[in-house]
Amino acid sequence: MSNTLSYPELAALLQARAGVTVDPGDLQQPGALFDEFGVDSLGLLGIVGELENRHGLKVTSGAESAKTPAEFMELVNTSLAVKAGA
Repeated sequence: MSNTLSYPELAALLQARAGVTVDPGDLQQPGALFDEFGVDSLGLLGIVGELENRHGLKVTSGAESAKTPAEFMELVNTSLAVKAGA
């Protein structure tokens, strides 16, 4: 398993945990908002929980409140990098 979350992985998690199908390319678009895809904080909370279980770490507080996929990816990947450096 990689030490970073990719957009294709995020798209798969959105489908599995939030029930929303999104093309990974759409997630990468500048200015893309989770609201546009029908993803709310509860959906993100499910994804955060899955990532914490998979990687055995605490994802940075606030990830479930991210407004954009880019913001979410930055928060999650920062948490993964901190764990990798520990």
